[in-house]
Amino acid sequence: MNQAFIYDRTIHFRDTDAAGVVYFANGLSICHESYEASLAASGIELQSFFRGGAIAVPITHASIDFFKPMFCGDRIVVSLIKTLLSPESFQIEYQLFIEGVEKNAIAKALTKHVCIDSITRKRCNLSQELIKWIEFTQ
Repeated sequence: MNQAFIYDRTIHFRDTDAAGVVYFANGLSICHESYEASLAASGIELQSFFRGGAIAVPITHASIDFFKPMFCGDRIVVSLIKTLLSPESFQIEYQLFIEGVEKNAIAKALTKHVCIDSITRKRCNLSQELIKWIEFTQ
């Protein structure tokens, strides 16, 4: 199993809803931020990765469960673990914690990704760059 990548973040006012807690879609957005940070930490150049080259890596499934609310100003830690599912797909498991209280997750999320050819839109194998990222530990 891969070691977790750790991403630190502060909850901002823009992340919250009218009740003052993180809006569910923004929880997934925070997870996606940690995904991007993980890619960059492994040496992947984000501008070219997300620009739309020969392959694309869309998310085919996303889910999130909240166990406790997150409020503006909270310092959180996102732990993500990448798992290869097949030659053309992977998943990322996220756990969110209040900073300093890393034993009880306040939220858990999951995203599944598949690699496709940008032109034919058919599945294809992950690039070597992505395989290295999945194996990369910080």
